[in-house]
Amino acid sequence: MNQIDLNDKIAVVTGSARGIGFAIVERLLASGARCSLWDVDAEALTAATETLAAPDRVQAVTVDVSDARSVQAAAEATARHFGGIDLLVNNAGIAGQSMKLWECPPEEWIRVIQLDLIGVFLCCHAVVPFLLRREQGRIVNIASIAGKEGNPLASHYSAAKAGVIGLTKSLGKELAQTGVRVNCITPAVIETELLRQVSPEHLKYMLSKIPMGRPGQVGEVAAMVAWLCSEECSFTTGAVFDISGGRATY
Repeated sequence: MNQIDLNDKIAVVTGSARGIGFAIVERLLASGARCSLWDVDAEALTAATETLAAPDRVQAVTVDVSDARSVQAAAEATARHFGGIDLLVNNAGIAGQSMKLWECPPEEWIRVIQLDLIGVFLCCHAVVPFLLRREQGRIVNIASIAGKEGNPLASHYSAAKAGVIGLTKSLGKELAQTGVRVNCITPAVIETELLRQVSPEHLKYMLSKIPMGRPGQVGEVAAMVAWLCSEECSFTTGAVFDISGGRATY
């Protein structure tokens, strides 16, 4: 594994108790960062921090990213604990139920938007002021190929991830003349527990669209995120990085 220099950087990673988020934490720690794990699942957070076995470099915060007060409190707690914040990776999200738009209960549609899109806004809203205090920083938003192409039976998820792409482009421009860079990635199917929320038919459809013929691995996503968090990513902001096995090359 090639190392990226993130020595002494303080990172917030949401939805980091498992899956892609946990892999991102592992990669950032390996690159020298200290990490605040944000997740709504307190029990999973405890297990994650025990697995990482780096108590001096890891903080666990139970937070609901769809709740503004919870997010603000988490940001302040992280900044107090580590002395600031340098990096934010917005990874928390849910797939929601697979169903046609007109058959989807409004409360389910809104639930996915609230967590997958509004949650990203709330985390950026709370953390950006801490990044600006340091006059530098990196934000990486985990969007999805669904946000580019729109997956059938996933209008809520597709709309939310399209919103994350738009938010990234807008915020990247707003912060372009600061030291803060904002980018997002658009994974296709990644082999995580999230796939258990997806129907077999929908999973088959998604895999059929990937020219490489396989799902991505969490380590592949983490590697891209680590570079986007680094100072080497200096002249790129508001950009969308494909990680879809060739499904989307735009």
